[in-house]
Amino acid sequence: MSRTTMSRTTLSRTTLSRITTSPTTTRRTAVALSAVVLLLPLSACGGDAEAGSGSTVTVTVGYQSRTINTVTAGTLLRSLGSFEKQLDSLDDGVHYKVDWQDYATGAPITAQMTAGKIDIGSMGDFPLLINAARGKQLNSPTHLVSVTGYNLRGGLNTIVTAPGSKLTSLKDLKGRKVSTSVGSAADGTLVRALRRAGIDPDSGIEKLNQQPSVGASALTAGSADALSQFVAWPGLLAYQGKAKAVYDGARLNLPTFHGVTAREKFAEERPAVLEAFLKAQAQATDYLNEHPVDAAEKVAKATGLPAEVVYLYNGAHGIATFDPAIKPQLVSALKKDVPVLKSAKLTGDVDVDSFVDDRYVKKALGPAAYARRLATEPAPAASEAWPKGASKTVTFDSPSALLRYAAGHRDDLRAAYVPDATTGTLWFADKAVWVADGDRLLPFVAPDTAQAYVAGHDGARVVPYADALERAS
Repeated sequence: MSRTTMSRTTLSRTTLSRITTSPTTTRRTAVALSAVVLLLPLSACGGDAEAGSGSTVTVTVGYQSRTINTVTAGTLLRSLGSFEKQLDSLDDGVHYKVDWQDYATGAPITAQMTAGKIDIGSMGDFPLLINAARGKQLNSPTHLVSVTGYNLRGGLNTIVTAPGSKLTSLKDLKGRKVSTSVGSAADGTLVRALRRAGIDPDSGIEKLNQQPSVGASALTAGSADALSQFVAWPGLLAYQGKAKAVYDGARLNLPTFHGVTAREKFAEERPAVLEAFLKAQAQATDYLNEHPVDAAEKVAKATGLPAEVVYLYNGAHGIATFDPAIKPQLVSALKKDVPVLKSAKLTGDVDVDSFVDDRYVKKALGPAAYARRLATEPAPAASEAWPKGASKTVTFDSPSALLRYAAGHRDDLRAAYVPDATTGTLWFADKAVWVADGDRLLPFVAPDTAQAYVAGHDGARVVPYADALERAS
C-alpha cells in the first residue's frame, strides 16, 4: 500500500457519491458508511496513532526556509528527501506523511508546537529558550535534540545600515530607530552590543519590533536607521547594495547557533521517527559539507535567495558551521542567554540542562560517530572566489591573493569572499572595508572594526575596494 494514502474526508465523499439515499437503502447506507469509517486509516500528528495499526501518521516539521543556517533540518533536508527516505525504511506498518510548514521566525513555530500542532522545529538560540519556557509553562515541554548551523564567535548576526548612511559605529545608533525581531538571536546581539557600547538597549534607542522582511523594507525606505538581523538578511541586503554592515556580531565573541527542538510527548511516543529525522539531518549535513556549491544552489532554488548569499553563510569556509552534535560551548552559551531574555521580560528562569536532550541524536548517529562530530572544529578562515559557471570555488591563502585573482577575472567572477582580519567572519570582498598596512591588504566586515585596527597600527589606513584591487594587482 502506498505511503500516500487518501484522506478520510476524500474517501467518505467518494463513498457517499456511490451510495443511494433512497428510503429502501437507508439501512444499507448506514451499514456501509459505518464500515467505511471503521476501515479508514487514521491521520494523526506525531504520536496519536499506534505503530503497526496500518495508520497514516503525519509528522509536522516547522522550519524557516530563508534562515539558511537551519537548512540541514529544513530547506536542504526537504530538497534532498532524506527524511521521507528514512521514514520509508522504518517498515513498522505505519504510513508516514511529512507536513513541512515554513515560517519567517521561530516564534510561530513555538506557538504551534505548544499547541501540539508541530512535532519538530528549528530556530535560533534565543527562540529556543523561549520555546523551552513556553513549553514548560503550557505543560507541553520541548527539548533541544540537535544543532544545525553555529558560529562560535557570534558572526551569524549582523547590524546593518543604509548604504549612504553616516552611521559607522554602535555609538552612532544612540537615539536612532533600530529594527529587529524582539526575542530573536539578532535582538540578543543588538542588546549585548549596545550594552558594551555604553548604550541602554531599552532607552538608548527606539527599537522597532519587526519581522525581518518588514525591517529590511523599513531600512530601505528610511523609516529605520539600522537593522539587526540574523542570517541571511544582512548578507542579502549587502549583496543587493541595499545595506552596509555597521557591526559584526562576531565581535561579541559569544557562540550563536540554531538548533532542532522536538515536543517531549512526540519524542517519547515516536522515538524511531525522531531518530529517522536526525539521521536524515546528519545526511543533509554531510551533503552540505561535501558539496557546498551544489547545496547552495539547491537552497537558492528553494528559497529564491541568490546562491552567492547562501554560500556566504553555508559555504566551505562560510560564516556557519554545520554539525548536529550539541557541543558544550553551545549549551554554555544558552545559559548565558537566559539573563538577557529575563531582563527583557521575555522569559523567566529556564532550566537549560533539562531542556537539552542529546539521547536521540547520539542513538541516531551511534556513539563513536557522535563523539567524532562532537570533536570537530570549524573550518579555518579562508578567502574564496566563485568563478562563473564553476561547480567549485577557488581557495586562496590570503586576501591579497584573492584580490589579485579578482583583478584579473573581473568579468568572470560570480562572487568573491574574504574573512574579517579580526573576527574571521566571511564577507563579500567588494562590500568589505579594506585597510592597507604596508604591503598587507586586510578586509573587515564593518568600519569600526577596521578603524580599531588602524588606531593600533601606525601607517595603516582605510582604502576603497578599487584601490585594494589596484594595489594587489
